[in-house]
Amino acid sequence: MKEHYIRAMDALHRASVFAAGACLVVITLIIPYGVFCRYVLNSAASWPEPMAVLLMIVMSFLSAVVCYREYLHIGVGVLPAFLKPEAKTYLGWFLELCMLATNLFMLVWGIKLVGATLNQSIPDFPALSVGLSYLPIPIGGGLTALFVIERFITQKFFAEPEAETVSGLTTE
Repeated sequence: MKEHYIRAMDALHRASVFAAGACLVVITLIIPYGVFCRYVLNSAASWPEPMAVLLMIVMSFLSAVVCYREYLHIGVGVLPAFLKPEAKTYLGWFLELCMLATNLFMLVWGIKLVGATLNQSIPDFPALSVGLSYLPIPIGGGLTALFVIERFITQKFFAEPEAETVSGLTTE
């Protein structure tokens, strides 16, 4: 059971990386298109900038999910480094319970926000619902909650990021 869950989380992780990367690629294609239309064709396209903003929101939430799973999120490792293993485990459980509560809040209230704004339209895209622009909130909360559950299963609360996910450059 544990292996199946971790395998499913690996698949969700890969899908999140792919979707965030696809958003970045589309953004890098449509912004130059908007600049080209405005300055070369002298006819500004109204949709590239608002579309890029919407894609940036999606990319941000999915990237946060990926960073959480890869232990690249903001965290302070000083306190756990000074704790005994038992106290470190309790701190890990406490912090992950806080993460779970926060992400369940995002999931539940994000769904309510999407539902409340589903009948409103975005002025730049009349066919697109405002609720769809808020959809990354519950999706990000739900995915992160699933990854928190994975941490509870694996008990890896304060793991170091893998070498291939961290840049070799230093900031000294």
